[in-house]
Amino acid sequence: MSSTPVIDVERLNLTYGDFHAVRDLSFQVRRGELYALLGTNGAGKTSTLETVEGHRVATSGTVRVFGQDPRDRRAVRPRTGIMLQESGFSPDLTVRESVRLIGSLTRRADDVGRVLDVVDLTRKAGTKVAQLSGGEKRRLDFATAVYGGPELVFLDEPTTGLDIQSRDDLWDAVDKLREDGCTVILTTHYLEEAQQRADRVGLMHQGAFHMEGTVSELTRTLPATIRFSLPAAAPALPLRATRESGGTFLIETLGLQKDLHTLLGWAQDHAVELRELEAGPTRLDDVFRAIGSD
Repeated sequence: MSSTPVIDVERLNLTYGDFHAVRDLSFQVRRGELYALLGTNGAGKTSTLETVEGHRVATSGTVRVFGQDPRDRRAVRPRTGIMLQESGFSPDLTVRESVRLIGSLTRRADDVGRVLDVVDLTRKAGTKVAQLSGGEKRRLDFATAVYGGPELVFLDEPTTGLDIQSRDDLWDAVDKLREDGCTVILTTHYLEEAQQRADRVGLMHQGAFHMEGTVSELTRTLPATIRFSLPAAAPALPLRATRESGGTFLIETLGLQKDLHTLLGWAQDHAVELRELEAGPTRLDDVFRAIGSD
């Protein structure tokens, strides 16, 4: 993997009048990474992405994509695929025509039939965009983003409106792109997708990074949890626990394996049934929720 970052953002600031949307933001994305840029509402994530994509001018700071200013469309655009939340394709164009048009605009070459087969739109090649379902339009968005095998792909809420099979197919296609060294920037409200697939996560809040790192690094900042309910006559617990509404008990721990072993041993010794027992590490959505309580 090349040591030169595909994306290099240094002290990026974006202001709109008196509103400071992005504050001294710095990060890098390496070749072949899947980097998830996540954020609370109004965090500045969209403004950051639009600047990296070359659609917005920074108030101050430096943004480089492949070592170039992202607004240099001749140098950057042929190497970049972008899947927006809403593509804005002409409703009167067919699926085939839409893919060809994006290929011409981005100056990337590919076989339209191959790309439509990847996203399971071959049967819809002659259908006008206006007649597509919401899920089919998202697959078309993806097809135009990956047409020509770009080196860098931005996926903005890529699986919204897709059924389970279509989601799996899309991620299979992303995996194949990454096998060829493609770098992927993901934004999504489906945090389980970021948890499962991101090499690193940048979590934005109020215009800056609340934290950045691997999923494991982010989730280690919060304790793991053990939840269960007990019969009324159970003896005192061996660990400190909080009783929640509904009668369940909650143990928060930074030593999940040790404390779970202690709890199970106590239950065995006292012949106590731990009902509805659930135990597991913190998830990315727990980290996300914790931002609002800081």
